[in-house]
Amino acid sequence: MSDLPSAMAFNVTRLGAANFEPVWESTRYHATEDTERVVAFSDLQTLRRYQEAGAELPSFEVAGRRRQLFFNPADVSAAIVTCGGLCPGQNDVIRAIAMTCRYGYGIERVIGYRYGYAGLSQQPPAPARPLSLPDVSDIHWQGGTMLSSSRGAPPVSEMVDTLERDRIRMLFAIGGDGTLRGASAIAQEIQARGLSIAVIGVPKTIDNDIAWIEQSFGFRTAVEEARRAILAAHVEARGAPGGIGLVKLMGRHSGFIAAHATLANPDVNFCLVPEVPLVLKGEGAFLPALESRLRDRNHAVIVVAEGVGQDLLATQETGTDASGNVKLKDIGTFLKAQIEAYLGERGLPSTIKYIDPSYMVRSLPANASDSKLCLMLGQHAVHAAMAGRTDMVVGYWNQHFTHVPIPLAVSHRKQLQPDGDTWQAVLASTGQG
Repeated sequence: MSDLPSAMAFNVTRLGAANFEPVWESTRYHATEDTERVVAFSDLQTLRRYQEAGAELPSFEVAGRRRQLFFNPADVSAAIVTCGGLCPGQNDVIRAIAMTCRYGYGIERVIGYRYGYAGLSQQPPAPARPLSLPDVSDIHWQGGTMLSSSRGAPPVSEMVDTLERDRIRMLFAIGGDGTLRGASAIAQEIQARGLSIAVIGVPKTIDNDIAWIEQSFGFRTAVEEARRAILAAHVEARGAPGGIGLVKLMGRHSGFIAAHATLANPDVNFCLVPEVPLVLKGEGAFLPALESRLRDRNHAVIVVAEGVGQDLLATQETGTDASGNVKLKDIGTFLKAQIEAYLGERGLPSTIKYIDPSYMVRSLPANASDSKLCLMLGQHAVHAAMAGRTDMVVGYWNQHFTHVPIPLAVSHRKQLQPDGDTWQAVLASTGQG
């Protein structure tokens, strides 16, 4: 059992007892009870291990409106911050939070801190801006974030000072694992000061790599747009003798976009992801397999995630960004050069078209599926905050929206499993070894 989490790790922090009546009519909306839970594990083998050990099954609290509120809506001011890289759907989430605050709870004051956590510093890059209904009514049609973004953060104490000064009672942090770690640090500082400020995360990562969350917003839009890039690569590859379409997609440590885009376009012949080590030469390696494909079919389409093969580029100097992430070396240009050299040595002509749609993908507005997800994530974030939850992120698990403690969500990175259904389906589709 030591390798499995305890039920306690799934409990969400509460600011205190909920004693206020909601402003909405109890007959109009269904109220979610605090006792409603979703079991974290659904496979019988794992469930039996807990049963045999006499341990409580880990489960998530179900998200939704509560019968009683911790905050009096008349006394609440809310704030939103967007951090990290751009992602389809950020504006949708901002709009959903602002609209739910106003129409769902009658909260009059909602503001947005500009340029990520830097907006909470003593000397922010730009002042906070009001998020009235006219300000947010049309933003869901636009890509990016109306609040702008950045990486890194000022000292936690300084950010909490800003929240106190601005009389903020609920902070919504939209971002990935780095943003969530920052939100958790803010929540812990708030608790140490004995303040009543809710801190709620909304999972934003195109890579879809946040643990215990089935789907983060932006991922579906990214897969859809990546599919267009793969289609272009296939057309280019078939248009020349020895044609190769090489597409680099986002995915620092997790290859979900590359894998799902490959499944959405079965013209892909090789899908390379960070979870499976890249071996260039030798028996069963990538370059000999590519050579065989070209001699047999005279064209090939390759999809590679950005985090692939970093061990092969270890001699290149990099560094870290403001969030502390190691800057990745360009596997796309490296792979292109390796392919050209290998095929050239064997006298095999080739024409490589290298496509990197990364910034085009992440700056798009959300598609219909992601827009729906963003709306519901934003609504549930406000419900959680008003009920007094804090240091948590809204998730989705086993067909339910859930409350996930941030320490649990950032405890590890979600990745493809080489023996899992998704990767096995990729192997079957591409025919790669």
